Amino acid sequence: MSTAPPRVSSATVFLALLRRDVRVAIKELPFFLVRTIMQPMLFIIVFGFLLPKMGFVCGGYQSALLPGILAVSLTLAAVQSVALPMVQEFGWTREIEDRLLAPVPTSVIAAEKIVAGVVQGLIAAAVVLPVARLIMGPIAGLTLAHAGEVALIMLLGAMAFSAMGMWLGTAIEGQHIGLMFSVVIAPMLFFGCAYYPWRGLDVVPAMKYIVLVNPLVYVAEGLRGALTPSIPHMSFPVVVGALLFITAFFWRFGLRSFYRRAIG
Repeated sequence: MSTAPPRVSSATVFLALLRRDVRVAIKELPFFLVRTIMQPMLFIIVFGFLLPKMGFVCGGYQSALLPGILAVSLTLAAVQSVALPMVQEFGWTREIEDRLLAPVPTSVIAAEKIVAGVVQGLIAAAVVLPVARLIMGPIAGLTLAHAGEVALIMLLGAMAFSAMGMWLGTAIEGQHIGLMFSVVIAPMLFFGCAYYPWRGLDVVPAMKYIVLVNPLVYVAEGLRGALTPSIPHMSFPVVVGALLFITAFFWRFGLRSFYRRAIG
């Protein structure tokens, strides 16, 4: 008498895939950190240490810069850790085909990739914060009294940008991946209020509202309000609401794009 093979739950498969991705990320941690935090660290050294020492920028600029640098490091890590593997696995390696054979819905495979990107984004931000504080020295107004708000903004930001990475990695063909950095990522970084407060754009009213389509604005402003509340910043409820909407938006379109590539 034959017996049916034991059923494997979606949660079990999800956790197994996540453990595998985390193990790979830990193994490649030095390369991951170099890839994701090199640009933020260069900004910290030049604008957070050298220029204040030279007197070209006031020391108070560090208070506005640090939260933005954390947002940039989180953004780069979350987007790249999802988008680049998607381009590779749907392209020349075809590794995604093995995952799609798992006995779970396709959406579970995509969700695991996004969660893995969230983990890597949080790791990058957690590494940058103490290193930036060490390089810059004392930072006026910096406080960890709102650690819960910092954790929430970082989590929501990592979710938003991981989902965005899923959409970019499945919507852009491998031969056009360079466009993602020049057309999407670069403008997002420079107009994401990471290197200046959003309220500073009061002097350019049109730009102040145009940049609100940029997801990075809300992560940078949320961290600015939690870490250096003395700096003018966007209100916390607005930041949280915007990040929830952005996460849902990119999650939907990212999963749809993933499914289209998977069955294509």
